Amino acid sequence: MGVICSAFYGEPSKKLTVVGITGTKGKTTTTYMIKSMLEAAGHKTGLIGTIESIVGDKVTPASNTTPESIVMQKTLHEMVEAGLDSVVMEVSSQGLMLDRVAGIDFDYGIFTNLSEDHIGPNEHKDFAEYLGWKAKLFTLCKTGIFNVDDTYCEDILKGHTCDVITYGEKDGSDYQAEDLHLYKKDGELGITYHLKGKYEEQVQVSLPGEFSVHNSLAAIAVAKEMGVAMDQILEILTHIHVKGRVELIPISDAFTILIDYAHNAMSLESILTTLRAYEPKRLIALFGCGGNRSKVRRYEMGEVSGKLADFTIITSDNPRDEEPQAIIHRRSLMTLRPASERQTEII
Repeated sequence: MGVICSAFYGEPSKKLTVVGITGTKGKTTTTYMIKSMLEAAGHKTGLIGTIESIVGDKVTPASNTTPESIVMQKTLHEMVEAGLDSVVMEVSSQGLMLDRVAGIDFDYGIFTNLSEDHIGPNEHKDFAEYLGWKAKLFTLCKTGIFNVDDTYCEDILKGHTCDVITYGEKDGSDYQAEDLHLYKKDGELGITYHLKGKYEEQVQVSLPGEFSVHNSLAAIAVAKEMGVAMDQILEILTHIHVKGRVELIPISDAFTILIDYAHNAMSLESILTTLRAYEPKRLIALFGCGGNRSKVRRYEMGEVSGKLADFTIITSDNPRDEEPQAIIHRRSLMTLRPASERQTEII
């Protein structure tokens, strides 16, 4: 269907520079980083992702991370008609498995990281299937940009047909980060590092944690491959903010409020561990679990918050067809510290 839709709309992806990003975490943040960098260099850039699709001034809330093929090709066509020359998109495993991206001519593919997620009756049958569909992107793109720090990078690389560029903290990476330092200033949490490899620069990212280093390295790599000046790249990273991705809510310098999409145990553990490294006096976590998804996720998220947060608030989050209170009151959601050491509220 994707190939047919592409032909119907005049093969729009061939008239754009297309950047596709796949992985378990980091896709959304990296798409916005790249879009900002390309626009700073004068590229008229569209975006397709988990939060929204952006075509010039037109913003459309997203239903799926990777839209159905007819919606995808229509959106790419609209980008061409609007005079855009580039697009950055999130490419989900479901989008690859269901051929939503069939007929798209990818110039660049980015692999961020991989861990167990999206496995269940409505998603992938097991981790091997999940990994296999993620890897498919690198048989579709001309140049692949890979996080070599990730445990599964070698598995993702198997069968690739693209040119390879690497990034990470590992020695020998094309874009390598070293000397990482956390900073906090006026309620903002961020990280700095030294970039080496193809380029030597000092980088400051206005988002917290080591995962922000990897996201920014991926963005730097594709931006440089597309000819963006390093001073423009560094300026973007100094002020980057992404809706719903460790998004700072500026209310007071006395405390920091962040909104994050962490929707499974791995993501929740990553963000809470990251915030712990900034040595807060008190760390409060508020989260819920979506309905009609793996129930194991609920057990794990409750355990993670119980171990890492000082105070946990459990609420409803997109229950779909399930009873919200049934999700909330599952024993699995209760934090696992001794009662004398934890505080949990259910709302």
